[in-house]
This record gives sequence, C-alpha cells and structure tokens, in this order.
Amino acid sequence: MNIQSFTPLHRRAFLRGSGGCLALPWLEAMLPRVGAATVPPERTPRMGMFYFGTGMNMRQFYPDGLGTAAKLSRILTPLEKHRGHFTVLSGTELTHGGGHNGAYPFATSIARGEKQAISPDQIVAERFGSQTRFPSLQLSVKRGTGFGSQALATISWNRQGIPLAAENDPQVLFNRLFRPTDKQLRGKQADEFRRRGSVLDAVLSDAQSLQSKLGQADRQQLDQYFQSVREVEKTLRTEIEWSDRPKQTPNFKGYGDYEQAVTPEGNGKFIYDTYAKLMYDLIALAFQTDSTRVISYVVRTELAGGVYPEFGVSKGYHELTHHGNDPKNLEQLASVDTIYMRHWAYFLDRLASIRDGDGTLLDQTLLGFSSGMGIGHSKDTLPTMISGGSGLGVRHQTHLKLPDHTPLASVWQTMVDRMGVPVESDFQDSTGVIGELIT
Repeated sequence: MNIQSFTPLHRRAFLRGSGGCLALPWLEAMLPRVGAATVPPERTPRMGMFYFGTGMNMRQFYPDGLGTAAKLSRILTPLEKHRGHFTVLSGTELTHGGGHNGAYPFATSIARGEKQAISPDQIVAERFGSQTRFPSLQLSVKRGTGFGSQALATISWNRQGIPLAAENDPQVLFNRLFRPTDKQLRGKQADEFRRRGSVLDAVLSDAQSLQSKLGQADRQQLDQYFQSVREVEKTLRTEIEWSDRPKQTPNFKGYGDYEQAVTPEGNGKFIYDTYAKLMYDLIALAFQTDSTRVISYVVRTELAGGVYPEFGVSKGYHELTHHGNDPKNLEQLASVDTIYMRHWAYFLDRLASIRDGDGTLLDQTLLGFSSGMGIGHSKDTLPTMISGGSGLGVRHQTHLKLPDHTPLASVWQTMVDRMGVPVESDFQDSTGVIGELIT
C-alpha cells in the first residue's frame, strides 16, 4: 500500500500578504495523519469564571426535578437548546458569602479583610499562560479592581493575593486582542520592556545584597518582594517574546461593531444588550484565536447597577432583591434574571457555532458561574452552573443536587481538575472534586 507523506498545518497557521495576515480557522489539514487514519487532535482546554453579583431570584432558578430530564425553570428557559451542555448545581455554599462582600471569597473562599490567596483561574493561567499572548484576561462591567469597596470589579487574584484589574471597554479589549501594532512602535515597546527588565535586575541585585544584614522577619518580607519582582520579570519576558508576533485576525463577520462600543460609564447611547453580546463575543474570539485560555468576568457587581432602562423594570437590581415577598418585586427580579440568561444562551450559541478540533469550542471550554449570595442575601442556595467542557470529560446532567453546604470551592476544584492542572488535596475549603460531573 502506498502511503503518501503528509505534513499537517500548524494550529496557528496564517495567510500572509503585503497588507497583513489572516489567521486560518480550524481545518482538518491541521490534524496529523497516520496512513489513511486520522489521529484525534490534542485538546486545547479553556476555562472561564463568571460572577453575577447580588444573587438571583432563586425561587424561579432551579430546575424542577433532577437529572437530564429536569424541567427548566422560567429563568433558565433560554438555555433549553443547550440541554446536555450545562448542569445546574444546587446545594452550593460560600462559607464567607452572603451580604455584599461575597465577591471577595467567591474565587478564594477567603473573607474580605483577610489576606487573599491565588484564585483558580490564575492557577490554570500559571499552567497555560506561557503558550498564549495573554496568560489570562480579566473582564468586568466595571473597570479596575474596586478593591476595598463592596462593588469588587474582579474575581482574579495572583499568588501574592493581589487583585488583578479588569477591563470593561469592549473597544479597548478588541484593540488589545486584534489591532496590529506598527513596526516602529513594536521596536519602541521592546526597547522599553528590556530597559525596564534591566532596571529590575539592578534592583534585585541590590536587594539580595541586603539579606545578610536583615533579621528573619525582614528576610521573609524580602522573599515576598523577590517573588513580586519575579512575577513582573515573567510578565515582561512574555511581552518581549510576543511583541514581534502578529496578532491573530479571525473572521469578524456576524460580530458587533467594536469601533462604536460604549462602556457602562459612557453616555446615553449605552444599550446593555449590545454591550453584553460584544463582551461575550470577545471571550469567544479570544478563545478561538488561542489568545488566552483563561478568562474571568464580573458580569454584575454588588449593589450598584445590574438593571438598565431597556429592561423595563421599576427598580434597581439591589432594591429588587429586597423584595419583601412583594409579588411585583419578585416578578421583576425573575424578569431581569431571565434577560441575563438570554445573554448566557447567546454566549453558548456563539461557542457552539465555532468548530474546534473534533468538536466545538463549547466542547473544549469549561465555564462556571455563581454569585456571592443567594436570594435574601444568604450565603447558600447559590445560582451555580457549569457549562461546556464535554470534550474535557464533563458529564452534564441538567440538574445535580449536591449535599447541602457543599463549598463552592468544590466546583472550582472540579474545573481546575478537568483543565488537567494538578491541585493540592487541601484546595481551599473544598470537599473534593465532584465525581458525578466527571465521565
């Protein structure tokens, strides 16, 4: 039998011309072949963590019944077409949640005011970050960190327990991901990166010379300082390595207009429906182009915002959560939550429409969302869901009842595990990986 040689296309293959370059979509030609047989591609896992501040109307959130045939609630009805690709998890609890400080322990299980630890998304970013232009991306409806306030704008924390700033402007994010940088500017950036790196080397050298003169407490603090310097050096090194590589340019047909994007702090032209779709599309594009494999997104902060004029309700989201069992308040709260789930369905639609490997981008992407509180500002009865990831060994069941008071950290540990990243047995306050979710 005559077996012809075959050289597969690289996963990041480009079409190049004098005017720029265009990233190829996933093609079967990117698969290695052995004779006439096709070898399954190596999976590229992605992970996203999402925060919905101020809880939801849990009286109309959980499905009716358990297992794959559970009847979806009013709020979850927009997700019907994606049955088989998500699991609602009842029984989760955030030990230090409830009230309006739930965003702080959301990803770390550590209460506000205590020294934070590394969040699950950053654990995964440490594993995959060197393979992508951006080790992780932090998105939010509010720019910055919001640290110190109840309206925390990020759920990502580095290994030093420092919050990582989030971006809320779709245009800024789009430019970071896809706008090419001209050659002259790239050269200036590379020189600046290297200059800053040399300054760090000098600072590090000077600091190390002090060690013999310091007491134990100061040496410990200096060690923490060294770690921070190493983190900056690692970031600079990554920026230098990627500065000369062209950014990917996917096919933007069917996507929104990022040139006209308006942020929530913008003007009266802001429409949340447009904004939500732009942000979810950016996540899909970032994953599709392998610009990053880890994203966090604060979809709704605590207290402020959450309701927009086109929602057609009479009160702000926080005010509606203080419903006082008023049927009108509960009705409007469920109405708003349903709108957010329509946007989530749109996001899943987008991921499911993008071919990736031997499946779709949704198959290779594991998404988890919840909140820092349930209804009535409780720390349990949380709106928790995992979506996607069937290609990563996740077995979806529509509605899975966990033992009461299951730590939310168990959900995060399960996601990290499915990303193929080893974790310590004492992962936060987790009781372990949720076996019922694993194939």
